Amino acid sequence: MKNLGISVYPEKSTDRELLDYIDMAKDVGFKRIFSCLLSVQKSKDEIVHRFSNIIGYANKKGFETIVDVNPSVLKKLKVDGKDLSFFKDIKASGFRLDGGYSGCEEAMMTYNDYNLKIEINMSNDTRYIDTIMDHMPNRYNLMGCHNFYPHKHTGLSLDYFKKCTNNFKKYGLNTAAFITSQNDNAFGPWPIGKQIPTLEMHRYMPIEVQLKHMIALNDIDDIIISNCFATEEEFLKIKNMRLDMVSFEIIFEEDITEIEKAILLDEIHFRRGDVSDTVIRSTKNSRDKYGDKSFPIHNVPKNIKRGDVLIESDEYGNYKGELEIALKDFENSGKSNVVARIKEEEIFILDFIKPNQKFNFIIANN
Repeated sequence: MKNLGISVYPEKSTDRELLDYIDMAKDVGFKRIFSCLLSVQKSKDEIVHRFSNIIGYANKKGFETIVDVNPSVLKKLKVDGKDLSFFKDIKASGFRLDGGYSGCEEAMMTYNDYNLKIEINMSNDTRYIDTIMDHMPNRYNLMGCHNFYPHKHTGLSLDYFKKCTNNFKKYGLNTAAFITSQNDNAFGPWPIGKQIPTLEMHRYMPIEVQLKHMIALNDIDDIIISNCFATEEEFLKIKNMRLDMVSFEIIFEEDITEIEKAILLDEIHFRRGDVSDTVIRSTKNSRDKYGDKSFPIHNVPKNIKRGDVLIESDEYGNYKGELEIALKDFENSGKSNVVARIKEEEIFILDFIKPNQKFNFIIANN
């Protein structure tokens, strides 16, 4: 099961704002908090006082908090790998190394006295994590997390993101990445850009679409909202969303039947393993289960469009009741009923549904 996270920046927010935000995130089911020390210009004592209050409150609410640091920040705070008590003092669950050491130091840190998690920057396609693993770390205290990118056009490409992620997934390590709120008043640790995603393609997408895409990719464990504050409306769009599969939002055709609605809304679907590049086929919980039902022709447009959801009519014999999703435009045989359409901004996610991957449908929110 994936975990959701928020980001908090105490140097830019009041305690009341942060505590209310933590409460709101808790109500939606969030479990992780990301915070940043790279941009904090305070003394060590001031940081301990402020961060321990906020993180302590989050701990009581069941959150795990990871703070972002690098070797220069640690040096400034007079923290080294042999004494990580500073992170215990601020009540953090661990820290993320935005920049690292040789690999040996990181491995030793995972054996710290406080059972702190050590999170490694995932957004570099190097042998860095291999070197750490060569030094035999305590892998239960080792995790990975991608960067986020405030500057427009600097976010990761999808192919590069996948390659970097696989460097960590091959070791079975927990992975994390960022999606971004579209709140006009949102901010991050740096005064550059309001949207701060990991993937550049996500920069201006609705937050729930970004989340569904991450779910479809199926290689990121913790998905964190990078900027602060996400809106209540955005939280409501995420609340109760399934994190174990993509829930495509669909718009019904006017003449859809009750049996067709049941196939769409009451069943978990999965893409057949013998894949087609024209349609995603779901047969087990549609054709097989509803094979004794009747599916008369009622909506067979001449042309089927990418994103249309089809259920085969009685005219298709053994295929009747089969659910399909169009991956491209093609001409209807005259036997396929179009029963619904996937919400336009989610159609691109179809390209990431793999053989045997599960998905379901929910009614689109206007």
